[in-house]
Formats: sequence, structure tokens, C-alpha cells
Amino acid sequence: MKAKLIITDLKSGLYWHEKEAEFGSLDCVHQVNIFPNIRRQKFYGFGGAFTEAAARGWRQLPENRAKSFLDSYFGAHGLGYTLGRVPIGSSDFSAGHYSCADSADEMKSTFKTNTDDEYLIPMILAAGETADRPIGLLLSPWSPPGFMKDTGERNNGGKLMAEYKPHWAACMAKYAAHYRKAGCDVRLMSVQNEPEAVQIWDSCIWTAEEEGEFAANYLAPALSEADCADIGILAWDHNKESLVRRAEGTLSVSGASEAVRGFALHWYTGDHFDSLRAARKLWPDKELWFTEGCVEYGRFGGMSDIDKAEMYAHDILGNLNAGICGSIDWNLLLDAKGGPNHAGNFCEAPIMLTEDGGDFVLKSEYYYIGHFSRFIRPGAVCLATSSWSPNAEVTAFENTDGSRVLTALNRTDSPITLSVTEGGDNAITFELSAHAVATILLF
Repeated sequence: MKAKLIITDLKSGLYWHEKEAEFGSLDCVHQVNIFPNIRRQKFYGFGGAFTEAAARGWRQLPENRAKSFLDSYFGAHGLGYTLGRVPIGSSDFSAGHYSCADSADEMKSTFKTNTDDEYLIPMILAAGETADRPIGLLLSPWSPPGFMKDTGERNNGGKLMAEYKPHWAACMAKYAAHYRKAGCDVRLMSVQNEPEAVQIWDSCIWTAEEEGEFAANYLAPALSEADCADIGILAWDHNKESLVRRAEGTLSVSGASEAVRGFALHWYTGDHFDSLRAARKLWPDKELWFTEGCVEYGRFGGMSDIDKAEMYAHDILGNLNAGICGSIDWNLLLDAKGGPNHAGNFCEAPIMLTEDGGDFVLKSEYYYIGHFSRFIRPGAVCLATSSWSPNAEVTAFENTDGSRVLTALNRTDSPITLSVTEGGDNAITFELSAHAVATILLF
């Protein structure tokens, strides 16, 4: 068996530095174990969100740099992304509001997909050509059209009025069918983005029971009617700490257990990895998807580049070990200000445009994500591990070709010597520098 060691040490200027790893005697003091026979969840891949902000940024790049951008995410030597998330209608990362219809009368004769057709779908199809495979998509609404809500507007929360439930479900299904007709691979749909958040931008409030009832009685039938019955429905699509409470409420509704494939999670209120573990134990047949996280400038703008990268790696590691089956980052690309964003809710993306908008830069987060996404491929299975110290955060997977991957993160101020073994007396021993990340590929 051969082994390759890939290291990123931002302080030393090393990015995805590769070298052959050698097997030697086991240092039990600093031991990390991989247990290939203890197999956990199947993993479907990594990706990012095709927002209007990302698509507009991509469109303004010169042709050669636009191609390089797609290669950076979806190419064989980039992050190897295979998944994406797409807002149904406008989100905060849109130039303004848009939806499938602006009035009840218009809804009867019109289904508008102008922004999708001009910006989002061309970028998605180009990404699929770069990846040499269709990008698996999750569609998520931020709000129904304002006329369908009790507030009459997309912003500031509000609720979908009961009489519009069948109409909104039909619209969501039409979005899925439209994207599929255009050649996109729609696999999942969430009921609502952040259904407990009243935001100054596009938002809508749903109780857990309302999500279950809508999924079972309206959305699942509408998807079937649109010849999209194979699309999996996800509930919650919000922060991890409330997962168990929301899942209990959603699945208590008659028919919801059959209609809801799983639950989607965000990171904005902390780790809460144990919440994911609890959900995996309570509902082992349900999928858990990480569907949004980013460096919000309003909260994390003052962090160092290393801190931002470590925040990403720590969350990915914890999520993978706790049972997620897919990981989708937020915006694929933003301008130098962190937008465009019609609500002024500026954030950072792993790739950002330069000030003049004519080129892009790779942020520290980009390289840390790559330690997972480049080597843990679709279809991989999570393996059990044990580590000598909490200072070494580790996760391991086996790919469909039999290769095995272990990624280790050191967020401390001191180097750590690790001996990685699958049993027996042989191990790969290496030093992981302070504030560095490493991946071992066994093949």
C-alpha cells in the first residue's frame, strides 16, 4: 500500500503541498486509529451555492478567467465540487426581489424564470461541463411571492396563507421541472430556508408541524404531478441546535415521515455536533445535509485568514463525524465588498472578485475545504476513528475505489506529531504544524 501526504500550512506558505508518506514504527503516544471495518454514513459530495450574486460575478469575468474560476471549484485539480444549492426566487444575495409571479392574476397565466434563465442556469450547466458530470442541485425558497403571504411582502418574515399552499407547492414543483428541462440535475428541495428567522430580507416563517403538513399534503403530490417524484424533500434548513426539536415536530404529522427524506442544517449558532448525532440515533433512516455556512462580515469580519479557514475545517470535520451525507457551502463567488446583496448583508466566499471585478482571488477557506472535497468523493463511506488528543481533530473515509482518506486539523499553537495506523505495528508518522491541516491518502 502507498500513501500520500498533503499539507496546508498558511504560516509557512504551503498550499496543498504533496509528498510521499512513509510507513514506520508506531508511536503510541501520538496515535490516531482508523477502523476500516466500522462503517458509517454514505457521503454524496461537496458543493456551493449558485446565487444570483455568484452568477453575476462569474458573468463579469473575462472569458479565460471565468473558465479558470469554474476549474477552481469543479475541475479535477480544483475542489472537485459535485453539488450546488439554488434559491427558488430571490434571496438576500440577489440584486433585488424576483419571484415566479407578482400577483394572483399573473400567477394564472405566467411563470417567470428570467433571472434563472439569464444567470443561474448557464452557470450551473457550465459548471457541469467543467466537472464532466451534472451538478446535483438542492432548490431552496427564501420566501413565497409576497401576495401569497399574510404580510403581502417577501421581506420581514410573515406566513404563507392557507389558500395558497397548493399554488405555492405547484410553483416549487414547476421550478424543479424547469431546471430539469434545461438540463440541470435537481435532486433535492427544502421546504423553506431558515423557517424560524424573521429577516429584513426574503424570509417566511413555518412551524415544524407546518413544514411536515406542507411536505406531505402539498409539495410531495405537486412534485409527483410534475414528474419529479424522485426529488427528495428536506425540512428545517436552519441551525443545528434545534434539529431534534424541529424533526420531532415535523415527523409527528401524518404522512410526513414518508414525504420528508431528511433535514438540512446551517452553522450560524455554533457547532452542536451532538444534535446531529442525536438525530442520527433517533431517525437513522433520515438524511442530514449541511446546506449553508459562511464568514458573515457583521460577525466574523475581524477574524484572521487562518481563523476563518479553521472555522470551516472544524465545522466540516465535526459534521462529517456526526453523520452528514452532503456538504454545501454558501455563495460560490462574491464581489470585493461581499455582495451584491440587496439587504446589505455582506459576507465572504472562498473565492472573491478583485476590486475591479476583472479577476478573482482564492481565500484561505478555499484551501482548507480542499483537504476534504478533493479526496472524499461521492459515494465514500465514513469510517470510525480515534485520536490521542482533542488537539488533533480527525475524520476518515473510504472511497468507492477502495482508497482511504484521513484529514487532521491542528488548531493549537504547538506542532503535533501524529502516528496514523489502521491496526498493527506500522504507521504513517508526521509532524502537523501549529494551525495547519493535513490529509493522508492511502491507495
